[in-house]
Amino acid sequence: MVRIDRRRLLKLSGAGAAAAASGGLAGILASGRAPAYAQQANVHWLRWSDFVPASDQLLLNQIVPECQKALGITLRIEMVNANDIQARVTSAVQSGTGPDIILALNNWPQLYIDSLADVSDVADKLGADQGGYYPISKAVATAGGKWIGVPWCIGGGLVAYRKSWFQEIGYDKFPDTWDKLQAAGKILKAKDRPIGQALSHSFGDPPGFWYPWLWSWGGKEVEADGKTVALDSKETVESVERALPFWKEACDSGGLAWDDSSNNRAFLSGSISATNNGASIYLEAKRKPDVYQTEKGAPMYQDILHAPLPKGPGGQYNLPGPFTNMLMSYSKNQAAAKQFVTWVNSKPIFEQWFTSQQGYTIGATKDWANDPIWQKDPVLLPFRNLPDEGRLMGYAGPPGRASAEAQTKYIIVDMYAKAVQGTAPEDAVKWAQGELTKIYS
Repeated sequence: MVRIDRRRLLKLSGAGAAAAASGGLAGILASGRAPAYAQQANVHWLRWSDFVPASDQLLLNQIVPECQKALGITLRIEMVNANDIQARVTSAVQSGTGPDIILALNNWPQLYIDSLADVSDVADKLGADQGGYYPISKAVATAGGKWIGVPWCIGGGLVAYRKSWFQEIGYDKFPDTWDKLQAAGKILKAKDRPIGQALSHSFGDPPGFWYPWLWSWGGKEVEADGKTVALDSKETVESVERALPFWKEACDSGGLAWDDSSNNRAFLSGSISATNNGASIYLEAKRKPDVYQTEKGAPMYQDILHAPLPKGPGGQYNLPGPFTNMLMSYSKNQAAAKQFVTWVNSKPIFEQWFTSQQGYTIGATKDWANDPIWQKDPVLLPFRNLPDEGRLMGYAGPPGRASAEAQTKYIIVDMYAKAVQGTAPEDAVKWAQGELTKIYS
C-alpha cells in the first residue's frame, strides 16, 4: 500500500477544497428535471468490483443511462479491485485530481478527513428519510461533527459451510465455540476438507476473521479513550497461542497467501469445508447450479448454510464492513456529485441496486432491514443482523485515523501470521504493540 503523507494531504486538501452546493437538492429531485448547470456535468465514481456481478452490471447498464436521463449528468463508473482503491485515493489526493466520488471500505474515510468535502446536507436528509443510519455507518463517516462521506451499505461475513460434511462427522449445527470448531476442523482436514481462512494482506477476509478472533479471547487494541494502546495483554497472548493449534490442525495453510477471492474459489471447488465470507459463495453457487455441484452431483448451494463465528471466553463477535461514498474536496464537480449521490441513494434508485445484491449487503439506513428481499431466501437472512452484532476496528475506542491506519497496515493480521510462521506468541504480540504505539502516538 502507498504510505500516506499526512502533511502533504493537509496542504493539498487546504489548497484544493471547493465549495459544495447545499441547496435545492430536494426540489430538483422532486421536479424530475435536470438543473441548467448540470446539463453538461460529468461525475466520475470510483468503486470496487463487486462480488455480486449482477450489481455491477446494473450500475453500468441501467443506473448510468438513468442518471443521464434524470439528472443530465454523464456518469462514469470505474470499477477496480478493492485492494487497489487506497493507492488510487492517495495518488488522487497528492495530485489534486482524480475521481469525484470514491467508494471507501471499512474505516478508510478516517484516513482522508482533510481531503473530503462536507456532505452533511446530503447525509442528514437521506438518514432522516430512511429511518436513520446504523451507528457503525455513522461512526466511520463522520468527524468533527460533520459528515465526511455518505454511507452506502454494510457488508460483513458469516461462516459459509458444507452442511453435509459437518453432519458426517457428528455436527448437526455449526460448532458454536472455537474448541468445538478446532475439533471438527481437525477431523475434516484429515479428510482433505480443511477450514479455509485468509491470513494475508487483503481488505476483507483477513481482518474480518482475525479481529473477531482477538475480541473473542478478550483482547483489544486500545482502551476506551482511543489513545492508550492495550494490545499487549494476557488475553491477546492467549489468543495468539490458541491460534497456533487451530491453524495447524484445522486450516488450509495456503491461507497465508490468499486474497479475498481465494477462499471463494477453494470452497466452490470443494477444497475447503468452511470459510468466513460474505454471501458471495452461496450466491455464485446458486447462480450456476450446473457448474458448482457436490461430490454426489447435487447443486452445491443446497448444501451451504451460514453461521456466526464461534465464541470464545471473551464473547462472540463479527466485523461488519461499512461502505462510504467520499466526495473528494479537489473535485471541480461537487454540486453535480452531491446531486448524484442524493439521487442514487434515494429509495427508488437504491432499491434497484439493493435488490440486485440479494442479501450480500444491507443498506446503511435502517429502513432496508424491512425490505422484502430478506424473506426470499432463509439461507441469506442471517446477514441482515450483522450491523447490530459486531464491533469496529479500534475497539475499545471509537474508530478514527489511527485504527484505520493500523488496519491498512495489517498490524493485527500480521501478529497472527508471524506466530503461525514461527515467531513466539509473546514476541508477536510485543511487535504488534510496538507498531500500534507508533501509530496511536
